[in-house]
Formats: sequence, structure tokens, C-alpha cells
Amino acid sequence: MIDDDRDAPPAGDRPAPQPRRRPALLVASPLGRRLSLPAALLLALASGLLAVLAFPPYGAWPLAAVSVAGFGAAVHRRRLRGGLGIGFVYGMAFFLPLLAWSSTQVGQWPWLFLSALEALGTGILGAGLAVCSRLIDRHRWTWAPLTGVAWVAQEALRDRQPFGGFPWARLAFSQADAPTAYAAWLGGAPLLSFVVALTGGLLLVAGHALATRRGAGLRKAAAFVAAAAVATLAPLALPVGATAPAGETVTVAVVQGNVPRLGLGFNEQRRAVLDNHVEATLDLADAVRAGTAEQPDFVVWPENASDIDPIENQDAYDRISQAALAIGAPIVLGGIVHNDDGTVSNMSIVWDPEDGPVHMYAKRHPVPFAEYVPYKDFFSTIAGWIDPRMSEGLDSVAGFAAGTGEGVIPVAGTDISGLICFEIAFDAETRDSVLAGAQLMVVQTNNATFDTNEAQQQLAMVQIRSIEHGRDGLMASTVGVSGFTDHTGAVSQATEFNTATVIRTDLTLSDASTPATAMGILPEAVLTGAALVALACAIAMNFRHRRSQD
Repeated sequence: MIDDDRDAPPAGDRPAPQPRRRPALLVASPLGRRLSLPAALLLALASGLLAVLAFPPYGAWPLAAVSVAGFGAAVHRRRLRGGLGIGFVYGMAFFLPLLAWSSTQVGQWPWLFLSALEALGTGILGAGLAVCSRLIDRHRWTWAPLTGVAWVAQEALRDRQPFGGFPWARLAFSQADAPTAYAAWLGGAPLLSFVVALTGGLLLVAGHALATRRGAGLRKAAAFVAAAAVATLAPLALPVGATAPAGETVTVAVVQGNVPRLGLGFNEQRRAVLDNHVEATLDLADAVRAGTAEQPDFVVWPENASDIDPIENQDAYDRISQAALAIGAPIVLGGIVHNDDGTVSNMSIVWDPEDGPVHMYAKRHPVPFAEYVPYKDFFSTIAGWIDPRMSEGLDSVAGFAAGTGEGVIPVAGTDISGLICFEIAFDAETRDSVLAGAQLMVVQTNNATFDTNEAQQQLAMVQIRSIEHGRDGLMASTVGVSGFTDHTGAVSQATEFNTATVIRTDLTLSDASTPATAMGILPEAVLTGAALVALACAIAMNFRHRRSQD
């Protein structure tokens, strides 16, 4: 690659000047030449911070595409290691503030490690785009689609590795209230991320054309800005209504019982948490009998509503049965259940008023370092070197067993999705539940160890999944935010954080399949494959160029 910052040789050693053509790859615009390193780092830092503002609770969704454009300009025409470093800086500027909720109760080290691990993904993205600089300069139109597919490939990697992946902070999840969100109906979260990154790439090309300061450049810039606007608004034309829920309606109540205090210590008062949800359900039953509330077909309690194992603890069993009998409807509750092999499972339990627990779904995707510790001896040792308290914390993490069910829960003649907390972020788990027959998108979560930012970011994922699979949905949280969604992603009755409340509404069942449901991983595979092909072409072009210079 051409290095614009090479030092000139000493005057006495300089060869006689030779006439030479200006390399075709160098253009006069700032976006054609690479930025100085300080400028590139500053742009990466600013772009990462802009991306944070695109996500809840800020919701300035257009900034996601602007951030992508800034990132692309920062890494353009860098060497591979420069692209890697600048991409990592962008990632730290993005993930540190966005994931700050992960430090609210467990300290700074897990937050820093998680942010750095995720920033490696954007570092790899920066290196890949830097390698593609010559290809982009040769064929300027490729900048936009190449940016789009590269972002999808980077997210595909982060979604799966390491330790099962962490799909938080995908571009798609910043678009819950944007016109682009309907793209999820066609090709899922990967296609939606592609549309956002493509828009950012179009803004990049527009900026390059504008920087030429010529009449033709201005016209090209206007054309690419118009193309970016079309990419943003085009998903509104998709026939999302064609797969709108059209089945029977069910009345669902969500109980947000709250906890005595936020933080990890809520587990120390797990009986109080259970009692909060029981008492709120008893109050709802009183309101039904008084005629001031509609009788629900079933009630949803959140994850960890009963951290006392209700199967082996008779007192907990009796309290839940009391609530179910009073409301006269089954309760879908989150509970911790001890297994015979010494492990525990994060369960969603259907509790019948007469028969007690009649169905249990175990969380299929436990969270590493929170619900289990991979390579426990190794990481406990590493943590002990850094901070002995971290090692003690890892040693206390329960060995949660991964469930093997299909991710669907039958309750009151309805099949709902079995999705617990972070599972909503994963494409496969969400789609599997729909393919298994889920007629409603139901997510049970516990946000007591985080804050309202995390809860709002998670609710945005439920919005996107409702669009993606054409399902009415809900999120039930211990402390908030709880709420209902429809197949367009619209939210109703969103609750306040750290409050006790009950919400209820009528939801429409659906057995329809959207294009995204039908295609599954295919859009992501095609887009990621395109990114790899483009990278291979760029490497071949760079190799040929170096050989021609020898």
C-alpha cells in the first residue's frame, strides 16, 4: 500500500529527480489519501462515541450510519496493523460507554475485559477494510457495498466467538424505531445491519465526491446522499403487514414485582423477590374479582422471580400455587432449579393452578462468566493475579447447565417462545423458538444487576425480533423495563425502571412465517461470503501491485 508519510532520504543521498506519473491511486481529496495517524485516531474515537448515541436510551438512530462512515474514512489506506489499531480504538470508544451497565454491580474489570474483547472485532474489521483500500480506490463504487458486507462479517464473528459470542451492540439493534427496521422482516438482523452499514458507505462515497470540489463531484455527492436516503426509507415499502398476526387473541398479564434493592445482593433476599411477585399477582386477582381488571389467560413473571427452587422447597411451591389459584390462570415464571448432577438450571416454569409445575424450559445459552465459567481453573488463576476478589467471584459462579429444549413453552393452549434474558440477542435461539411453533415472542429477563440503559437496549432487541418474525411480543423484567411489542416493533405500556407494577393487554397469535424466518442464516451467510470474496480480491490486487513495483 502507498505510504504518504514516508520520510524523504537525506539531501546528499537523493537521486536525480526523475519525471514520473502521479500514481492513479492517489487523488487530491482528503478521503483519497490516508489521514494522518492523529487525525485517524481522533476520527475513530469520535465515530465510536457517535455510535453509542444511536442506541437506547439516546435513540439517535441516524448516527449509526454516520459512525460507520467515520470509521471507514479513519481506516482507509492504512496498513493492516494501522487498520487493526484504529479499529480497536473505535471499538473501545464504542463499547466502553455502551456496555457501562456491565460494571454497575460487578466492578470495572469485567466491563473492561468485555469491552476490549468486543473491540477486537472492530479491530479485525478495520484491518480488513484497510487491506481493501486499493480495491476501493480502483473501483470507488465498491466502497458502499464492501462496507456493508464487512460489518455483517464482523458481527457474525462477534455473535459466535469467543465463548459462544456476545451479539450485543449490533447495528441492527440501534434501529428499533427507524424506518430501516423493517429490513429485519426480509432478512433478519444481519440484513438490517447491512442496510445501516451500506448507508454509511454511501455517505463515505458522497464525502469523497464532495471533497473533490468540482461540479461533477458535487453532483456525485448529491446522488450518493440521495442513495443513502433511499436505503434508509426503502424498507418501509416492504409488505410487513402480509404476515401480521391474524390468529386468536389472548389476554396476557406481566408482573414486574421489583426487588428490595438493585445489584447482586438481590439474591440475598430472594424470598422477598418471590413474595413481591406473589403479592402483585394476588392484587391482580382482587382487581379481576372486583371487575376493574380483565381476567388474563395466563400471567408471566420474569427471570429469577423465584431464585428459591420451587420444586424442592415446599414453602416456595405453596406461595406460587397460592398466586396461580387466586388468579385462576397458569403462571409462566422464571426460577432456579437444582439438577441431580449438582448443576443448576435457569428455568422457565409453567405453573398450573391445580397441577403445579407442568412444563419446564431450561435456558439454552447460559452466559459465560455469569452463569458458568469456561476453563474455570485458568480464568480463576488469571483473575487472582489481577484482583483476588475477582477470583473469588468466579469461584462462586454456579455451574448452570445448558438446556436442550426447542425453545417453545405451551401455556393455556398457546405456544410462546422460551427466551430467557440474553437469548433474545441470538439469531438462532430466537428463530428456533418460532420454527418450533411459538405464536408469541416472550422474553423473561432480570435486569436487577444492571441499569435502565441495559434494559432499554434489550427491549429494542425484542422490537426487532417482533418485526423479524412477525410476532406480537413482550418482555417481562424483575425491575423493568417490561413492555409489549407488536409485529411492527411498536412498544406499548413500557414500565419505569426499579418499580413494582402489573401490565396487561390482548395479544394476537400468529403461525405465519416471514421471509426472515424462512431464510434463517442464509442472508448472513451470503453477505459474509461476499465480504470474504472481496477481501480475497483485495489481497490478490495488493500482491500484484507489489510484484509490479519490484
